[in-house]
Amino acid sequence: MSATREAPKKSGGIRDLGKIFGGTQGTGRQVGILGALVVIIVVFQIWTGGLTLNPINLINLVNQNAYVLILAIGMVMVIIAGHIDLSVGSSAAFVGIVVATAMVSWHFPPAAAIVLGLVLGAAIGAWQGWWVAYVGVPAFIVTLAGMLIFRGANQFFGNSNTVTVPSSFNVIGGGSIPDFGPDFGFSNGTLILGALVIVALVWQEFRHRRTQVLMGEENAPVWVTAVKLVILVAVAGGATDLFATGRIGTSYPISGIILGVLVLIYSFITRNTTFGRHIYAVGGNWRAAELSGVKIKRINFFVILNMSVLASVAGMIGVARAGASGPGDGTGWELDAIAAVFIGGAAVAGGIGTIVGSIVGGLVIAVLNNGLQLLGVSNDRVQMIKGLVLLLAVGVDVYSKKQGRPSIIGRFTRSPDASAPLNRPVIGPSNSTEDTVRPSSTTPN
Repeated sequence: MSATREAPKKSGGIRDLGKIFGGTQGTGRQVGILGALVVIIVVFQIWTGGLTLNPINLINLVNQNAYVLILAIGMVMVIIAGHIDLSVGSSAAFVGIVVATAMVSWHFPPAAAIVLGLVLGAAIGAWQGWWVAYVGVPAFIVTLAGMLIFRGANQFFGNSNTVTVPSSFNVIGGGSIPDFGPDFGFSNGTLILGALVIVALVWQEFRHRRTQVLMGEENAPVWVTAVKLVILVAVAGGATDLFATGRIGTSYPISGIILGVLVLIYSFITRNTTFGRHIYAVGGNWRAAELSGVKIKRINFFVILNMSVLASVAGMIGVARAGASGPGDGTGWELDAIAAVFIGGAAVAGGIGTIVGSIVGGLVIAVLNNGLQLLGVSNDRVQMIKGLVLLLAVGVDVYSKKQGRPSIIGRFTRSPDASAPLNRPVIGPSNSTEDTVRPSSTTPN
């Protein structure tokens, strides 16, 4: 009897250890991508003599990569649904030139220009979404056409010229939280933001435990929650200290706040709403989803529309940071966003991926870019290294699945609501078996 009791205890301990980072999951594979990010940061921190975690460098890192991370939020939803969007860079550039022209030539105030940009992004998304969802043209073709159309529209509308935007608009792309109050040697605004983040992390963890009790689910041991909170609070506190101790006049970037708000909103949508579950269902097995009552066309329409809206946000932030809009804006942005999503764990076949995973994937690219630049590596070598990282990240996961083991990336990116059925193969749209991983409740009851 004692022998039979030992195994469950050991298994439970491993599961509990995995829950520190993986919510309800019980394997260390979930932290693979996050662990890779930590290793990259540590390596470049050593190689650059401490420049990587320098406050000024971190502020620049956020400002320089906010647009990619915002694009990754929308792109992961598109890819989960089984599509791809190649037009985001061109769409962002077109919106950017229109917004810049509206402020300079039409005398729009910045707020009105931002609204115009969002409406234009929604119109672009509705146009492309209609072709994908209701005409049935593959998203790859529609967005490839969109990439050409809106790149040309950017150059036509702006006469291939650069349009400088007012300094009041620059705040959303290059501004920081304004400082105020007594001088303690820190940015008070950033300290308050950091304190709010720490309080939110603690509240969220205890709320999660209370919800599990109410739902009759098994709670992780108290020590797991304590260790997890210590780690999260330490990371949040360390980041707050770094961002709050930059040179006078700088603190946490406004673009980072916009990114954080979008991450919270879209994480909630994909994890806690019927619409979010239906996106996973459509990407995992659209035939089964349709038979279950999911409105396939509506889902496809809105994921494409949403992508273009976020592309417009990214485009405006990019213009605000640069201080001008020009014909070369947005070049290659779609490739960076797609790479971030796949490094972050999305599956080419659809049905797998998370917002947070894509943000981590984007940060891997951002830190890699930044570290190599600090070391003086030429841009051609940076591009080759980024390509190898993308290939290896996806290749290792594919190899793992071919060997009959669970998908490493899939394990990491499972929804915390996932349960036992996630390990079984699901018949995909092409009648092939894919080791797809989706929330257990992806279809309506």
